[in-house]
This record gives sequence, structure tokens and C-alpha cells, in this order.
Amino acid sequence: MKWNRKNVLVTGGASFIGSHLVEKLLSLGANVRVADDLSSGRLRNLEKVSKEIEFFKGDLRDIHFTKKIIGSQTEIVFHLAASHGGRGYIDTHPAECCSNMALDQIVFQAAHETGVDRICYASSACVYPTFLQSQSKARSLKEEDADPFTPRKAFADLEYGWAKLMGEMSLRAYHREYGMKASSLRIFTAYGQRENESHAVIALIAKAFIEMDPYEIWGSGKQARNFTYVGDIVDAMVLACEKIEDGTPINAGTDRSVTINEIAEMIFDIVSWKPKKIHYDTTKPLGVFNRVADLTRAKNMLSWEPRFTIEQGLRKTIDWYFSTNKKENVKKNLNQLLFERLNYGSKGDD
Repeated sequence: MKWNRKNVLVTGGASFIGSHLVEKLLSLGANVRVADDLSSGRLRNLEKVSKEIEFFKGDLRDIHFTKKIIGSQTEIVFHLAASHGGRGYIDTHPAECCSNMALDQIVFQAAHETGVDRICYASSACVYPTFLQSQSKARSLKEEDADPFTPRKAFADLEYGWAKLMGEMSLRAYHREYGMKASSLRIFTAYGQRENESHAVIALIAKAFIEMDPYEIWGSGKQARNFTYVGDIVDAMVLACEKIEDGTPINAGTDRSVTINEIAEMIFDIVSWKPKKIHYDTTKPLGVFNRVADLTRAKNMLSWEPRFTIEQGLRKTIDWYFSTNKKENVKKNLNQLLFERLNYGSKGDD
């Protein structure tokens, strides 16, 4: 598919992943519009491309606003808008996470009624059954492991995971009934520039930035994830939009499992600082023990696999965080930042 002059809307386009996707689409020649309520996204995330896009601030749960900004000219929608944060956020904001079900339905309905050709949906690894990610039963997660129509294949991770699984199901329903071209990308623990401190990698970087000692790690630190650099995520999202039309979900992660302890040690090495003591706080939200993606479908259907190693991605992310934050702001607000979708520490807050 050629992107040159394609009319594309990115919902949640001022967010961490969304803003990187906007830049990617512009580099491919697309005409890009962005809709965001700026509840967690920031206009500064779009500073480099502000003159190349149309930006609309508003609540996508308002069907009138959503139909207006999609209009009759939009050909493709990348739907990333959601109430979402890291483990601290989704554990403590269940009602907000449930609101994603209404949000998704309104976006899909408006896209259908205005004649959008295709939608790419930002789903999550949280759709997978939690019992497949325990210490005793953990294994690589295949897309067929989470299916709302198959008995014992639906047991998502908290309200956020259920909302994302229902979003996938709803989008496939629009394909089945109306023929709308659809794709869903299940994102595994994305990290990178512009992410906030409610997510694990940025939280660990922030604690090193302010030289927290004792250095706090939630849980035992043995929890493992596929930490996936944002540049790889947006590449996979574009490919999914190009190549998938029937709503088939695709994993986007890495095939390397890394523990929280290992990430922390990598950060210490990169910043040339190490705490004298590490405090493991088991009272904080921990999430599943082991979340690892099977990439067979992504390799076969998208010809995609990650380009960035965790070491490369961490260096890029640390360089950004250290250059755009002030220690006194991060230190003052860190306790709130770990649980909220805010970013008091960064220069130039909106």
C-alpha cells in the first residue's frame, strides 16, 4: 500500500506511541490529522511536526466530535486513544480503563458511518489470560491464546485487558458485518522517548536520574517482560495496517525476555551510577510474573521483527529523559508520577 497523500487520522496522536506514529506516517508521505484530549498526551510531543499536521482537541467519546474530525475524507484511522498507563495506573484506575469500551465503539461506529476504508487498533498484551503468565506456567503467548469466542481462552489482565479484548472483538464485528478493513496490534511493554513514569522502564530511569538510594523496585524484580522499543512498535503498526484486513490480531514484542532486575542493572551501567542498596517493595502493584510474545505470526504475516536491542533502545530513552527533565521536579512529584498519566518533570509542560 502506498501512503503518499493518504488521508490518515491518528487518535491519541499526541501520546507517547501516537506521536512517534505520526512522525512515521509523515515520513511516508501521508496527510495526517491528530485527535487527542491531552489527558495524557502532550502538544510538545508533536512540536517537530506541528506545521505538517492538523490537530483537534476533544473527547472521542462524543460521537458528534468524532464524526466531525473523521469527516468524509479520512481513509485510514489508527486508533490509539485510550485511558491507559503503567501497572500503577491500571491497578488504581479501573473505572477509567473500562471507559475504553465506550470510546472504542464510538470511534468504530463513526468510522463506519463516515466511510473510512480501514482501521488499525492499538491493542495490548494485557488481553492474554493471566494464568498463562504465572511463575509456574509462563510460556510464549500466541495470538490464539486470547479469544473471546473460545472456552477458557478469555481471562484478560484486569479491566484494561478486558476492554482491549472487547475492542478487538468489536472491530472484527465491523469487518464481518460491514466489510471494514481492520487490524489489531497487541503491544508488548513498549518503552521509549516521551513515555511517562507510570511505565516500568521510565520509572526505573527516573529513579536513577534522581539517584534514589535505597533504589526502589516493585516486587521481587524477577518479573519478566518483552520490553519493545517504540520505533519497532510503530513499524509493526504500519505493516499491520497495510497487510491485515480481517481483524486478525498480531503480537508486537521481542523474543528476548528481560527481568526488571536486569533492566535496572542495564540502566545503572549506562548512567554510570549505582545505588548502595536496593529495596524490593512487594506492596506495590506487580502485574503478571512473565509476559513473553510469540512472534511467529508477526514474522510470517508482516515480515516484521524488532530492529532495536534493549541496550540500544535504553540508551536512546535515557538520553532523552536526562536531557528533558529537571531533577528537582522529578524528585518532588515521583510518587504521583508512578501512578498517574502526568509528566511534571519535563520541560515545557502544556
